[in-house]
Amino acid sequence: MNSNPELELAWKFIENTDTSLFLTGKAGTGKTTFLRELKEKCNKRMVVLAPTGIAAINAGGVTIHSFFQLPFSPFVPETSFKSKNAEYKFQYRKEHIKIIRSLDLIVIDEISMVRADLLDAVDNVLRKFRDRNRPFGGVQLLMIGDLQQLPPVVKEEDWNMLREYYDNMYFFSSNALKKIQYFIIELKKVYRQSDMEFIEILNKIRENRCDNTTLNALNSRYIPDFKPEKKDGYIRLTTHNNSAQEINNTELGKIDSKEYSYKASVSGNFPQFSYPADEILTLKRGAQIMFLKNGESEGIRYYNGMLGKVVDLGTNRIIVESNDTHERLEIKPEEWTNAKYVIGQDTKEIVEEIEGTFMQYPIKLAWAITIHKSQGLTFEHAIIDAAAAFAHGQTYVALSRCKTLEGLVLSSKLSKSAIITDTTVNNYLSAARQQSPDNSTLQTLKKNYYLNLLKELFDFRQIEYSLKRVCRILDEHLYKIYPRLLSEYKDAEKQIDEKIIKFAGIFEGQYTRLIYNSPDYENDIIIKERINKGAVYFKEQLSSILKLIANSRVGIDNKDTEKKYKEALDELEYSSSVKDGLLAFVIENGMQINEYINQKAILTITEDNRKKKKKGEPDKIKVSLEKADISNTELYEKLVEWRRNEAIRLKLPAYTIIQQKAIIGIANSNPKTKRDLLKIPFLGKKTVEKYGDAIIEIIESLG
Repeated sequence: MNSNPELELAWKFIENTDTSLFLTGKAGTGKTTFLRELKEKCNKRMVVLAPTGIAAINAGGVTIHSFFQLPFSPFVPETSFKSKNAEYKFQYRKEHIKIIRSLDLIVIDEISMVRADLLDAVDNVLRKFRDRNRPFGGVQLLMIGDLQQLPPVVKEEDWNMLREYYDNMYFFSSNALKKIQYFIIELKKVYRQSDMEFIEILNKIRENRCDNTTLNALNSRYIPDFKPEKKDGYIRLTTHNNSAQEINNTELGKIDSKEYSYKASVSGNFPQFSYPADEILTLKRGAQIMFLKNGESEGIRYYNGMLGKVVDLGTNRIIVESNDTHERLEIKPEEWTNAKYVIGQDTKEIVEEIEGTFMQYPIKLAWAITIHKSQGLTFEHAIIDAAAAFAHGQTYVALSRCKTLEGLVLSSKLSKSAIITDTTVNNYLSAARQQSPDNSTLQTLKKNYYLNLLKELFDFRQIEYSLKRVCRILDEHLYKIYPRLLSEYKDAEKQIDEKIIKFAGIFEGQYTRLIYNSPDYENDIIIKERINKGAVYFKEQLSSILKLIANSRVGIDNKDTEKKYKEALDELEYSSSVKDGLLAFVIENGMQINEYINQKAILTITEDNRKKKKKGEPDKIKVSLEKADISNTELYEKLVEWRRNEAIRLKLPAYTIIQQKAIIGIANSNPKTKRDLLKIPFLGKKTVEKYGDAIIEIIESLG
């Protein structure tokens, strides 16, 4: 990476900024290698996603649809996330929500195949569970791929639904992506080919500059009725899957030797459409095969795309000879995993948890494969059937699999009509290249990253939104039962407006000016002191809101209202607790970026980590009922317990025994007789007749 300036810049970009990046480049420029190193060495909390199951397994990640639990129907903006019979329900396990909230970076491989509406669906999920005010919830995106290769798939009926919202279906047409600043880094150095003449031919096809000279050079490799020598190990690249299967079956049938079949072992959850190899692998001695992953057998290495032939086999044995080195190796079944992301119990890091496994010999018949499945592979010798190319980038993908011009043979001559390129892609790339960053841009973005972390730390809008939501529910549904609690929330609304939100805006202007004027902002003593004082002030202001939250767990009869109130209060408690913990961390440790984002992730995951009870500290009442407008909490609790038992006995909802409002009225008025009970609001005559004696008995038992 150190010898490649573009790769080095991309690495620094991801490590030191929060700005999104599109990493692109010609076939064979090291995109896959970069992703592999990023997974191994990057300090940020990240997940790797891809548009298809095979691409996800090859990238060592999961599909976009599975991670975000999205349906396969189009995502239609402005329609409540509904499309036909599909609905974006956002039903996630708590563990998964914690992963989403704690992410620093989302990597999307093979971005050329990702549709714009899918990226907007991702944006909606991230906004819901992270920052609703920022595209993609504020998470950094790394998009990897080559737009000159295979495009997104869109049915005509889907496009008819989406054309109103998008200029085209490429990822860069995403409405959310248009709202963020992102840069493009284009890798220049080609590792797959070294023949400069062939590289120039590929560049012209890629960039829609194919002239007659280029076509003539390519068509010089047209050899009618070409019959390759078996020892050369040619593979045929076709446009359609049925053609590849037919060729493989025909060639296997020509071999006059015993046939062996090997069935894959599948366990757990591993969808059939994601199988990385044949479920039933059928071979004969002399069959041409291709390896499907990297590995080693008895010290001999093999790699994804390496060609060879079967020289011996039995019920539990396959011996293969490499076409490249002619080394022989006995191959063993390999395991592929279908994983999901979870949080490690001890480390609190995002780790992969295996959901299912697929065990099979890592080879397949390879007299022919589709161009689509050849993406990412390299061949010494290939026969290319690209005259029937039907999609943008197919011909380029096929030709760029070869190391040399001499190593490819065309089954028919190519015309310009077979070289399909999309002017939309060319226009986008032409404009995007003008925005390529340099080291100066990197330093500016690095400073912006530091500043953005501070803005996030001192941003209290989510707490304000959640607090107002709780207050609104109290005001609309519970004002008669809990008037004092409502009054306290209205006071808190006033406090957050006047003493937090207003001052946060003023404070942002102060530290922003200091940082932009400082050549060494991370070590500037004045900036450190200012940040510390700000954190102390806002933590103190937040303490009264945290106390109010702690005293807000109240009984509610109506299940819908109870659910709304609980969700709103949980969100307020979560956002306030995380913010309080981050402020405490900065007061104690200062703003050190790596340590800060790690602490932020831990707090995000544990939610109430900072509130764990200290050793020796006395137990606290979880809910203080005094704040809930109840004067006699002991009587209240006794009545609630009695109502619960009665509801269980009669198999009825608790509120049909006696309403919550009536229980509070009894606890506050302490009646002595049934006549007194009749004076209490929401306690009807029939209820008093039925339960009056029992209620009076409970009151008398408490003296």
